[in-house]
Amino acid sequence: MTLTLALQLCSVFGITSLLAFGGGNAVIPAFERLTVEVYHWLTPQQFTDSFAIAQAAPGPSTLIVSLLGYRAAGVWGALIATAAMVVPTGLIVYGIAKVWDKGHGEKPFRHAFQDGLAPITVGLILAGGVIVARHAESNWIQVALTVAATLVLCATKINPLIVAISCGVIGYVVSA
Repeated sequence: MTLTLALQLCSVFGITSLLAFGGGNAVIPAFERLTVEVYHWLTPQQFTDSFAIAQAAPGPSTLIVSLLGYRAAGVWGALIATAAMVVPTGLIVYGIAKVWDKGHGEKPFRHAFQDGLAPITVGLILAGGVIVARHAESNWIQVALTVAATLVLCATKINPLIVAISCGVIGYVVSA
C-alpha cells in the first residue's frame, strides 16, 4: 500500500464519518460515489456485494467500511478505513457527550437539533437503499421479493431475519 492510498482512505472514511448521522447506512451514497466513481477501488457490483455481506453479517452497520477498505488495499486498507471511520467521530461524540446533558431544565437548541437530524437521517438511509438497488443485478424475481419484503417489514412486526430467510428460500426455489 502506498502512502497516497493510505491518505486517500483516511480522507474518504474520516470525512464521510462526520456525515454518518444514523449510522454507516446513512452514508452509503457517499461511499458508493467515492469508492466506485471517484477512486475506482471497486466496481458497482463489488460495492453492492460488499453492502450485502455487511448487512448479512452480525455486528454494526459500519462493517461495510472494513470491507470497502479491504477491497481497496487489503488488510491494511481495512484497518485504516475502519480507524478513519471510528476515531474522529468517536472523539467528537465523547466531547459532545461530556457537555450535552450538563445543567438542568429544557434545552430548546438540543431538541431542535435532534428534530432536525431525524429527516436528514431518513433521507440519507433511503438514498443508500436506492443506490444499492440500482447496482444490484435484478430480475423480476428479485424485484418482486424486494417489494414484498419491504411491504411485509413496513406493515408488520415480523422479525427481519424470518423475512430474509424466507426471501432466500423463495429465490432459491424459483431460480432452481
